[in-house]
Amino acid sequence: MFVAAHVPLVVSKNLERATYERNENVVHTNPFHEAVPGAGRHCVAVFRDPDADISPSPYSTKHVHGEVVPTWAYLEAEVRGFLNLKTDPKAMLAYFEPATRDMEAASPTPWSIDDAPIDNIYWLECGFIGLNLRVSIVTAKRKINQDKSLADDLSVLAGYAASSQTSHQLLFLETPKESQKP
Repeated sequence: MFVAAHVPLVVSKNLERATYERNENVVHTNPFHEAVPGAGRHCVAVFRDPDADISPSPYSTKHVHGEVVPTWAYLEAEVRGFLNLKTDPKAMLAYFEPATRDMEAASPTPWSIDDAPIDNIYWLECGFIGLNLRVSIVTAKRKINQDKSLADDLSVLAGYAASSQTSHQLLFLETPKESQKP
């Protein structure tokens, strides 16, 4: 049985095993956990960042030789490993707390699990299943207009900067990093 789920994962380093792990949780009603046997299962997690089509229309080289085509810019990573489920209600806080700290870090008044009523904490502990993905392989791909002239890169950057699309704004921030590679 193949099941896919959209689940945010928090990365951590397991010092005992000297491995990286990704941890999160799903609610009991999410069918994802039903596809994972008690002994665990090999798993692939895919992480996608912004992506966008790049039109060759603003390329300066279009006017020089015309040998340009549309392309696609994207950032992505694939993580392979072994997925285990954690069903002990008392272990669930260890899954909630790192994710909560991470999501609340930028808030001037961060929420904490300790802010919740005890009944709500009990519901969190009993209503969720922990996911632990022990990472064995990470493959990342970054394709952002590489192998283009500086003039073409600058025209794409100008297009991203002028765009109201979120993916274009995020790629605008990433494109200079790509051009700084040796």
